[in-house]
Amino acid sequence: MKKTLALAVLAAVAVTGAAEARDQIRIVGSSTVYPFATTVAEQFGKSTSFKTPVIESTGSGGGYKLFCAGVGVEHPDITNGSRAIKKSEVETCAKNGVKDITEIKIGYDGIVVANSKAAPQMKIDREHLFLALAKNVVVDGKMVANPYVKWSDIDKSLPNVKIEVLGPPPTSGTRDAFVELVMDEGCAKIKGAKEAGLTGKACGAIREDGGYIEAGENDVLIVRKLEANKDAFGIFGFSFLDQNADKIQGSAVEGVVPTFENIAKSAYPVSRPLFFYVKKAHVGTIPGMKEYIAEFTSEKAWGMSGYLADKGLIPMPDAERKTYQDAAKGLANNISM
Repeated sequence: MKKTLALAVLAAVAVTGAAEARDQIRIVGSSTVYPFATTVAEQFGKSTSFKTPVIESTGSGGGYKLFCAGVGVEHPDITNGSRAIKKSEVETCAKNGVKDITEIKIGYDGIVVANSKAAPQMKIDREHLFLALAKNVVVDGKMVANPYVKWSDIDKSLPNVKIEVLGPPPTSGTRDAFVELVMDEGCAKIKGAKEAGLTGKACGAIREDGGYIEAGENDVLIVRKLEANKDAFGIFGFSFLDQNADKIQGSAVEGVVPTFENIAKSAYPVSRPLFFYVKKAHVGTIPGMKEYIAEFTSEKAWGMSGYLADKGLIPMPDAERKTYQDAAKGLANNISM
């Protein structure tokens, strides 16, 4: 009991020190959530007496690592995620004294495979995408290193150009979601995959021979490269497609194009939820945290006609928004340890 009390006092002292040393909210995490969080932060800075939060695009995995490292001035207050926090990451948080965490889902997003508008629009399915990007595939019943050089090597209906896809690194939540929603699903459709040993993590292994190029956490850079190379494709969140619709176009996946409407009604097959996580120990000591959270979860921000929808966020249904608004107001500890 004394030990627990001592730890609590130390944590409180650490956060109080943070409040004295830092009067700005610090946010890290997903590059996909970054433009939404930035928009909210700018609005928050303009409409309140608090300083505009500092936001870093570190990728979801990088954000969780920073967020879970501890309590105090050197650690961020909020982390954005384009995937839910993993059990192992929650356990790391707990080991480092970050025990009260509020999860807030903010809406939905689609992962797009996009190319320049100067090229034809791609029509593809997840099996084709798996065969184009997997480290290993099945040929004549055996698992072998990916031999496909051109899209047309996979299917004659696909472009007769070299496979060149720019995408996120392993630390990205977009990469995690792409593996789950595209690579794993595509792998499951490959005839003889299980028998050849192409299962589990092997399905999610991305090729490293130049067909897939890690472009870091900078989706803006990917868009620029697509403009410069009409044969290349890029993988990123729908919001970047929406914001650059005059330059690039999304591929139709299994006959469905990535649009706001198709993602909202779950017709587009490659979509996922987006989140941010609040370190409750910092609330009340780092100025403006409650007010920032209130701004983000307000109807004027994340509602059906909110300003985040204009940025490409797909709003949650009314009942789901209400659930997360309540969690935000009460700063519920809704993460299982």
